[in-house]
Amino acid sequence: MIIGNFAAWNMRNILIRVIVATILGGVIGLDRGMKHRGAGTKTITVVCLGATLVMLTEQYIQINFAGLANMTRMAAQVISGVGFIGVGTIIISKHRVRGLTTAATLWASACVGLAVGIGFIEGGILITVMMLLSLHVLPYVERFATRHSRYCNVFIDLEKSRHLHMVIQDLKEAGISIDSIDMGRPDDGEVGISVHLVLYTKRAMEQTEIYDILMKSDKVISVDFL
Repeated sequence: MIIGNFAAWNMRNILIRVIVATILGGVIGLDRGMKHRGAGTKTITVVCLGATLVMLTEQYIQINFAGLANMTRMAAQVISGVGFIGVGTIIISKHRVRGLTTAATLWASACVGLAVGIGFIEGGILITVMMLLSLHVLPYVERFATRHSRYCNVFIDLEKSRHLHMVIQDLKEAGISIDSIDMGRPDDGEVGISVHLVLYTKRAMEQTEIYDILMKSDKVISVDFL
């Protein structure tokens, strides 16, 4: 053990586990709350504490009712159950999916609570630190990679599906390859067709340049970049 043995069943360890779960859940939640995300300090702290209680209960059952012990059954229910809570934070709006990070953070916070609840405090602290680093550092890495990527996600709304070939022809003439195409109805319910294109440019191009190419056709109603 790096910082001590917290797996033993006594009131001191129980109190330490609950306090650590509160701190770790609060830190993760505070980070999300400052960004005005769906699940903030209160939500994530409660999820972490609830998961901690589950593991404390599991250990209590094992010690006092050995014949009924199953140290994985309740934990498995928490991991799957919190997934349903996370689904409620996911919102799909105007070609964009929001809330995935919040849902993943809720689920991971429950796992942190399970680890702390059984006495694996080192693991809970380590994962909390790595989660915070990931939430703060990876967006910069992702933006850097996106700026230097030759791929581009774009949604266009057309009057009719048969007009798509005109758009494809304009893109090919500009030296832009189409990696994939998905078609569906516009989100606003208007008549027409919405097309999701993943484009690959052989040279560095600004979104405004791609926008002008797509809007060459008067059959294109709107263009939206992801």
